[in-house]
Amino acid sequence: MKVKTLKKTSNELKIEVEGIGHTLCNLLQQRLLKDKRVDLAGYDIPHPLFSNSVIYVRTKGNVKPKEALLKAVEKSREMNEEFRKELEKALKKS
Repeated sequence: MKVKTLKKTSNELKIEVEGIGHTLCNLLQQRLLKDKRVDLAGYDIPHPLFSNSVIYVRTKGNVKPKEALLKAVEKSREMNEEFRKELEKALKKS
């Protein structure tokens, strides 16, 4: 997986990520939009035959977009871990 910075300002970040699709991008977008410091978050997959996604974050200025994105990644990881634990419990019962 490669990450390339396309745009970086004090309140905007646009990156291209090779090898991820809608699943991860949609999760990150949803986590970013729950952050009150984030003004806008979205993603695009410019061509359906290539798995390069473009993720865009714009913050309200009291946080850098890099920090907001890293927090969204961490929250997603925590959510995944919580799901794994609950799934293991459920599967032990059945």
